[in-house]
Amino acid sequence: MQSQKEVKKLGREKLQRIIEMCTAIEGHTVDPFTLDVEDIIRMVKEYFPSWEQPEDFNLDAEAIHHLASVIKLQSEWVKHRSTSLYTDPFLLEEKITQASKEEMVNVLLKAWHPLVELEQISIHSLATAMRYWEQLVPLEERWRELLAPEVAVGTATREELVKQRVLGDKAFSEELECYWRELKQQVQAKGQGGRMRYWDFVGAETYEDTVQRAFLASFLITYGYATLEIYPLEEEIFIKPFDEPVAKIAAQQSVSVPIAVTVENWQKWKRGEMQ
Repeated sequence: MQSQKEVKKLGREKLQRIIEMCTAIEGHTVDPFTLDVEDIIRMVKEYFPSWEQPEDFNLDAEAIHHLASVIKLQSEWVKHRSTSLYTDPFLLEEKITQASKEEMVNVLLKAWHPLVELEQISIHSLATAMRYWEQLVPLEERWRELLAPEVAVGTATREELVKQRVLGDKAFSEELECYWRELKQQVQAKGQGGRMRYWDFVGAETYEDTVQRAFLASFLITYGYATLEIYPLEEEIFIKPFDEPVAKIAAQQSVSVPIAVTVENWQKWKRGEMQ
């Protein structure tokens, strides 16, 4: 049987782990629903009678405070999904699995709107077809109009291709390094917490330049020069540069994150409406 001293030590360790788990959830690195709130509350109530020292009560209160923050995040997550009419695919799969054949047939009949069309050849349609073929220009004359004019074959210099923006004026690796240094300078100048808003970095005066910057930013992330921090509930996206390129970024970040760089989003950013 454990002594009172051992019980207190075990209780402090569990409270500390609860606080660490809640802090990770508050930092948006862990799913808020990975924490079993009822189990945590039961654990806190179990060890509460053992506390005598002020520091133990402070630790207990800190755990409850962080737990309340996690419950708030869970509530906001549910509210966001419910207002956007989101349905979890696992819930749908479970509902379909439990439904009977009769229920599935009724759902199909309610959603099924078949289209029926009847086609037949009439004297009028045959006459129309005959008039069309009689008025049609012969095939050899129609092909004559499609002959493409001959164009002289020439060569283009690298300077001409750069001017037409087919090629960049630098090697791609060099251009990527310059873009990485620019990101770090901008983060140091106007970023917070070693990061900055994605649109504030890729946004430019023209839409074409914005697309070009977003294109290069995707390679910064793919090649381990930077990473994205995404907060779905707040609908915020941040880009954070690394001090040195991370060689194993592909193993750490295997999820593709599509970001729509449309004209509408660019115009919203120009008006200060895009985060």
